[in-house]
Amino acid sequence: MGKQGVDYKFWVGIGISALCMGLLFTKIDPHKVAAAFREMDWRYLVPAVIATFISFFGRAVRWHFLVLPLKKVPLGSLYPATIIGYMANNLLPARLGEFVRAYVLARKEGIDTSAVFATLVVDRLCDGFTVLLMLLFTFFTLHLPPGMETVQQRMVAGGYITLTLYCGVIAFLVLLKRRTSWTLSLVGKLLRPFPAVFSEKLIPLLGSFIGGIRLSTAPRELAAVIASSLFIWAFAAWPVDLLLRSFGIVLPFTGSLFILIFLVFGVMVPASPGYVGTYHIACVTALAAFNIPSEKALSVALVIHGVSFFPVIIAGAYHMWREKISFSSIRTTSPEKELQS
Repeated sequence: MGKQGVDYKFWVGIGISALCMGLLFTKIDPHKVAAAFREMDWRYLVPAVIATFISFFGRAVRWHFLVLPLKKVPLGSLYPATIIGYMANNLLPARLGEFVRAYVLARKEGIDTSAVFATLVVDRLCDGFTVLLMLLFTFFTLHLPPGMETVQQRMVAGGYITLTLYCGVIAFLVLLKRRTSWTLSLVGKLLRPFPAVFSEKLIPLLGSFIGGIRLSTAPRELAAVIASSLFIWAFAAWPVDLLLRSFGIVLPFTGSLFILIFLVFGVMVPASPGYVGTYHIACVTALAAFNIPSEKALSVALVIHGVSFFPVIIAGAYHMWREKISFSSIRTTSPEKELQS
């Protein structure tokens, strides 16, 4: 990744974050935001932080099973790498924390970095599929307040479309893994109407990518991946539920899942490090479906974001100190260099 490319994406993200925060604060009375904070029950913060770290521990457990084809790695190595990676996601642009996470584990366990990164691609696919299942479950079981029926119908339709596209991606990857040569040949034929440079770059990239993905086919290990995925997202939604209650907002647990899904899509939008702006506008939009006033919704968004941001940075810095990793090495980690090492 060239320096200019990184700078370009960074400043685009900053611009999007500034635009989102501007849209939020131009329509909000800051005095009402302050009043909402004064009414908050701060005792919910501690269990919310604990639940957040339990979710991260679940990620380390799932990663253990995903990395098994490479090496049996203890949780004592996987958990610090996970926390450091998510800390880097909060501080660095373009989700570079995924590369940092792979780099930290590869460095400690003596595994090829590109092979470790391939396990994180599968890790993200597991997240995507779990979130889509949550989306469908939520939209079919959660009843929004009167007047929001059209919104709910549109989201259910969107959920079906997204699930269909995602299943198509999964099917393509399975086919690419099992019949690599045939699938690459098919991709080449489909790309014939386009300039040759596309196929010259894409086909070798797909071949090297799928060659690096390894996944255990043992039923017990596959079941562990599925169970840990559900565990991860259940504990990711629990802090949302707790922090809603801290503001006196009592929703069914499916309501917390609904908000969490919006947050997931919010962090997918290019933004500044820490997902500032996109995270908050996603939370406010989700809460609007329950007729929560904008000022209170923004207060909730700020607290939920803070719980997922600051404790992870503190924990990540601690684990970096334990692992003898410097901030300078984290900042200068190059995806191309690490994946080729």
